[in-house]
Amino acid sequence: MKAILAHLFDHQPLSREAAKDVLLGIGRAVYPATQVSAFMTVYQMRAITLAELLGFRDALLELAVPVQLHRDDTLDIVGTGGDGKNTFNISTLAAVVVAGAGYPVTKHGSYGVSSSVGSSDVLLALGYQFTNDSDRLQRQLEQTNLCFLHAPLFHPALKAVAPLRKELGLKTFFNMLGPLVNPIQTRYQVFGTYSQSLWRLYHYVMQESVGHRRYAIVYSLDGYDELSLTSPAKLRTNESERMVFPADFGQRPLLASQLSGGDTAADAKHIFEQVLNHTATQAQQEVVVANAALAIHTIKPDHSLLDCAAEARESIQSGRALHTFKSLLNL
Repeated sequence: MKAILAHLFDHQPLSREAAKDVLLGIGRAVYPATQVSAFMTVYQMRAITLAELLGFRDALLELAVPVQLHRDDTLDIVGTGGDGKNTFNISTLAAVVVAGAGYPVTKHGSYGVSSSVGSSDVLLALGYQFTNDSDRLQRQLEQTNLCFLHAPLFHPALKAVAPLRKELGLKTFFNMLGPLVNPIQTRYQVFGTYSQSLWRLYHYVMQESVGHRRYAIVYSLDGYDELSLTSPAKLRTNESERMVFPADFGQRPLLASQLSGGDTAADAKHIFEQVLNHTATQAQQEVVVANAALAIHTIKPDHSLLDCAAEARESIQSGRALHTFKSLLNL
């Protein structure tokens, strides 16, 4: 690691192969924590390169605990985190809404690092029990269209650096990696990114490895790592790059204050339950609907965002999203 650090401190980027090797070492606990912290800090001071991001991703996927599900048509919807906005758990709720609308979802997530309550934090508060047992995950997916993959159970490297990330309390390159390393490598993927440069970088990553995968990458212009409806957003898909606006989902712009997630897991749990029970504020419900609509649109690109929003809204209003989640908790 000392040689790698000297190389980086000399303002030299890593090749894809070198980046993979160093992440393999981190995942196998080869290096002391002080050196790993120094390594992470490098990427607080300069942008990560495409080769480095690809190498890091290659390493995490190689180290990942394998999971076998008998579906190849699932979706993941996830933000990078690190936007500092402390919103409620929009993408996690959107995943439930999409599953309630009838589409299979295998969502990857973890604890909050730079926000108060991450996807895994709120799911634990709600009573979901994480597992990396393929049979149990398969049963959940078959019966509810939904299962959650808690990143530390599948990625030793992420688990190894979790205390360091928590102590730093800042977004690191691991925020960039999380959405890219779902061990399922889902056919459909919605990414939320916290910056335009990362939005562009994700597009290059997906071009390198897309295969049969369909994707949507979104960046709200005021810095949210999801469709916030507080501003226009840049959207990149397999076919096109364009701007999307709240009106595309049948909505008016929202205020940042309307998306607050509170400070505790109990606050997040309360909002989560209100959205699924159709008792949340209109702003809370509609931002979830918009993100679920984008996910459905990724699966069915020939359908308009308005039509996809109607599907998502019906999933909540009919109670199907709530039923999906309650059924999941009982499996």
